[in-house]
Amino acid sequence: MDAATLEALIRAGLPGATVRVEDVRGDGGHYAATVITPVFEGKTRVEQHRMVFKALEGRIGEELHALQLTTRVGNGDI
Repeated sequence: MDAATLEALIRAGLPGATVRVEDVRGDGGHYAATVITPVFEGKTRVEQHRMVFKALEGRIGEELHALQLTTRVGNGDI
């Protein structure tokens, strides 16, 4: 999976979210993603991460080996 596909999946699952994805090893399998959206308001960090994982439609462990995830409540730029 490439970074653009990963970003598109997250954006599709969390419309309006600000998303930044980086390939941390340059191998197409280890990514870091930052996701900011007001939808996370009132959710625990675990709930926020589950929402992102749900957007990835089960690709963790299959097409995507590792994802370092940072989530925040808000709007706008990263």
